[in-house]
Amino acid sequence: MKAVFTGSFDPYTIGHDDIVRRALALFDTIVIGVVEGNVHKSHSRSAEERRAAIEKVYANEPRVEVKIYRDLAVDFARREGTPFIVKGVRSVKDFEYEREMAEMNRRLDGTETILLLADPSLAHISSSTVRELQHYGRDVTKYLAK
Repeated sequence: MKAVFTGSFDPYTIGHDDIVRRALALFDTIVIGVVEGNVHKSHSRSAEERRAAIEKVYANEPRVEVKIYRDLAVDFARREGTPFIVKGVRSVKDFEYEREMAEMNRRLDGTETILLLADPSLAHISSSTVRELQHYGRDVTKYLAK
């Protein structure tokens, strides 16, 4: 069984990596979908650069694929031949957003969203916070997946 894990991943954090590794216990294959162009976000790196960085993390994990997509996550999941999207949830705010998206995806295409709660030790890590720390010259190495 296959699932997609979608997002902007700018940058790809240890929190993202934790979700993927846990999802591999549930699915045979995880396809990480790196969105190119998100109407709600601007990106510091191109989708190709983000894809390449994530591929390095999983160079020795054949059950993980990384692809770029340019449309809705539900459409990406359909093209990948799976009715499952995996998402990580760090907070109540994340939960409400992902719950709304999950309901819409189910109504649009019957796609089910599997929400995995963030490990409490990683719940404070977000890509936007890491980008802000980078902007102010802080070392963010410990937050990035390798």
